Amino acid sequence: MSTPTPFTSFLGGLGLALPVYSLLILNGSVFGISGFVHRAVRGNKEALIATTGLIVGGTIVGTVEGRGPESSSSSLPGLLLSGFLVGLGTKLSNGCTSGHMLAGLSRFSKRSIVATAIFFTTAIAVTKLLYPPTFKPNNTPDYSMNSTDKTLLIAQIVPLLISVLLYTYASHGTNSFSNSREHKPLPVTRLAALLSTTVEFALALRLSNLTDPKKVTAFLLLPPHPAFDPSLAFLAIGAIPIGSILYHFFRGPERPALGGPWAIPKSGNVDKRLVLGSILFGIGWGASGLCPGPVVINFGRALATGSRLSNWLYWSLSFVVGGLCVT
Repeated sequence: MSTPTPFTSFLGGLGLALPVYSLLILNGSVFGISGFVHRAVRGNKEALIATTGLIVGGTIVGTVEGRGPESSSSSLPGLLLSGFLVGLGTKLSNGCTSGHMLAGLSRFSKRSIVATAIFFTTAIAVTKLLYPPTFKPNNTPDYSMNSTDKTLLIAQIVPLLISVLLYTYASHGTNSFSNSREHKPLPVTRLAALLSTTVEFALALRLSNLTDPKKVTAFLLLPPHPAFDPSLAFLAIGAIPIGSILYHFFRGPERPALGGPWAIPKSGNVDKRLVLGSILFGIGWGASGLCPGPVVINFGRALATGSRLSNWLYWSLSFVVGGLCVT
């Protein structure tokens, strides 16, 4: 059973758009969590810091809440299979719900539009096949904000201010006035930007309540199923329009404020690898309601509280193995 949370999910979506935009203008990078984890495993320092930031954000959430995350209803074999398929699929398609749905749709990326349509359609089919007999009608929608919600909303101000300070620092440096499209990277500040934006993202995602896999599964059941929970739609309504406005009207000269290359893809072909990867990701996502962002954040929450740590660890390890199967 799931309780729809339209208001907090919408606020969480608004909050997600800001770190996605901040990372874009500061580092010239796509906020793609599956990419962070895949590259971190292979030793990329920036990706390791980004993944660490999501875990730190999760530990902050766990400390504020004083309790661990909701667990998936999947069995251990189901978790392992889901993690493996999501790892394999996101590596093939080069993205997940953060990189393709939030960041990609905001840019009107053709590849992301196709990938999102495929993995949502696949996940819906898998969810309807597996879950209808076990899901009960949802509760009455909850439009309130409890004390934890308010704390998480206010806490996002701190990493947001850090991002603003980093931008201000860069704009007053000689590095920012280079005529070159790619100027000298500022390694320490780039790492600080990754840490601040990922912590902010973790707080916003928990505020949206979409770290709960049961809410994702309830959304994928779709109406008129009595267990349908529209919270994920409210997250998207909060995140994607604002993200699109920020990208299309406020991205500036496409030169990262903290140096390095502008790594935002302009276009790309829709190929078999993208299609196959999106299908595999959709199967794994639909089977458990889990994708990389919520799992990494929930891993941090579980670390802070010492509860249900093994579930998130098993899924994460199988995700890593799936990604390592693809070169």
